[in-house]
Amino acid sequence: MRTALAQATDRLAAAGVPSPRVDAIALAEHALGVPQLILALPPSVPEGFEAVLEPLVRRREAREPLQHILGRAAFRYLSLLAAPGVFLPRPETEVVTQEAVDEANRLLTAGREALVVDLCTGSGAIALSVAMEVPGSRVVAVDVDPAAVTLTRVNAAALLDGADSDSDGLRTVRIELGDVSDPGLLADLADTVDILISNPPYIPDDAVPLDREVAEHDPPHALFGGGQNGLDVPRHVMLAAVRLLRQGGLFVMEHADLQGAAVRKLVDRTNAFSSATTHQDLTGRDRFVVARRRAT
Repeated sequence: MRTALAQATDRLAAAGVPSPRVDAIALAEHALGVPQLILALPPSVPEGFEAVLEPLVRRREAREPLQHILGRAAFRYLSLLAAPGVFLPRPETEVVTQEAVDEANRLLTAGREALVVDLCTGSGAIALSVAMEVPGSRVVAVDVDPAAVTLTRVNAAALLDGADSDSDGLRTVRIELGDVSDPGLLADLADTVDILISNPPYIPDDAVPLDREVAEHDPPHALFGGGQNGLDVPRHVMLAAVRLLRQGGLFVMEHADLQGAAVRKLVDRTNAFSSATTHQDLTGRDRFVVARRRAT
């Protein structure tokens, strides 16, 4: 087992995989069908193990995302189904999600049910995390891509089927197909939403993602935000927030690390929010904007 892991690690490192040892272990766990390898006491290698591991390592060498190979993506406290063609959740977005979780918990403590809207939901990572972690919340998830909407519904159903997922919040998650540029989107919720959160596409149209996993496997419509600065879709998200948030409602939106000032300026130009602030991810990079809907 140690020899197989060492060889897989060396191959992945040579292929430029950022975390070769971690990925090699994950692939070995997948090949063995075990949730975790205890390397101090590795299991005996079953017959045919190398034949199962080899194609998995080869796929990762080709920089296919680990989540696609495993069929699952870890996000906060969830294990979500992952599928080619749908944006994969990233660790940075876990910090963004925390902002919505904290606000929903604050409202719950104050005796209020939080109404949370997640625009550009992708696989449902943000929406389902809020629903799971704050069971007293009502969550609405929206995406323009039918494949993303389908996967979010599958993930919600799978979490409900889990042994520890009898969350009332999950049972009431509303998942819809919709375009953030549509001025009639979620018209029934106008001026009632407590938290609007989004991880929209925001890469400029002429930019090329550095990671092969992103450039070759994430769908372009989930990456490129439109326009020279990539902020066309985020601008529509802001306008939706203006329509949907109640007075005092919280707006949270992820952006690229170099877009902080531009996004703050766009939010402030709406004249609908208190002064926008930029928040950092765990690496200290500007990652998301936060603002409150002011009284009209």
